Amino acid sequence: MPKINDLNLKNWKEYQDLLTDSLWIIGERDKSGSHKGDYHGNFIPQIPNQLMRRFTKKGDVVLDTFLGSGTTLIECKRLGRNGVGIELLPKIAEMAEQRIRQETLFDSKDKLFSTILVADSTKEATRKKVEEVLKNHKKQNVQLIIMHPPYHDIIKFSDRADDLSNAKSVQEFLKLFGDVVSNFLNLLERKHYLAVVIGDKYTNSEWVPLGFMTMQEVLNRGGLILKSILVKNMVNNRAKRNQEHLWRYRALVGGFYIFRHEYILLFQKK
Repeated sequence: MPKINDLNLKNWKEYQDLLTDSLWIIGERDKSGSHKGDYHGNFIPQIPNQLMRRFTKKGDVVLDTFLGSGTTLIECKRLGRNGVGIELLPKIAEMAEQRIRQETLFDSKDKLFSTILVADSTKEATRKKVEEVLKNHKKQNVQLIIMHPPYHDIIKFSDRADDLSNAKSVQEFLKLFGDVVSNFLNLLERKHYLAVVIGDKYTNSEWVPLGFMTMQEVLNRGGLILKSILVKNMVNNRAKRNQEHLWRYRALVGGFYIFRHEYILLFQKK
């Protein structure tokens, strides 16, 4: 198998900060540089940082199909990776572009590209735009795909019908998400990785295992094998911030447990 990262495993003990267990206990989110935690729904920068260092090399291309406020592309810039991000909502894409442009904490001397496309990741036309970006930079494939979709309807990001957070049912959400996977799988280089960051949800007092449903949807699309199910602690969940006692009371009354984790599902292309 060709080497897919820059790690010198002869000195493997030097990488003490690289996580290798399936349980990720991470403290405060990284707020250095242009990273901010103000966008409801963004994920902590430590996730793409860990994934890129394990599964890409400098100069590789990382694709984020649900870019949000730009976390993945900021980490690309810091780590010397090229980045392509797709964001459905123009205002959020504008925010991401501004933050990526302002990121100077670890300016690289390498000639890198960070491209944001305002588009719908379920559409074939969007994949063709990504292909054009790759072609313009003399690249054929991407070496890592990161997907951090809405957790169905937990947070409504817009009123648009093509927003996955407005899917009319879990089944429709899964179908649309699977369409995104199928849309970009051919662009992923063989033996390289797709990571999905997702959590579960409650509906009508019932736990909906959205993470495992999403995992199965990815596997049903073919071409990928499951490499790891990572469980990451949730840090300072905005919806529960300063309401710990209230949520503890609700849990005791309602006979449920409070969400304190989400999943990073790691797949490898055959």
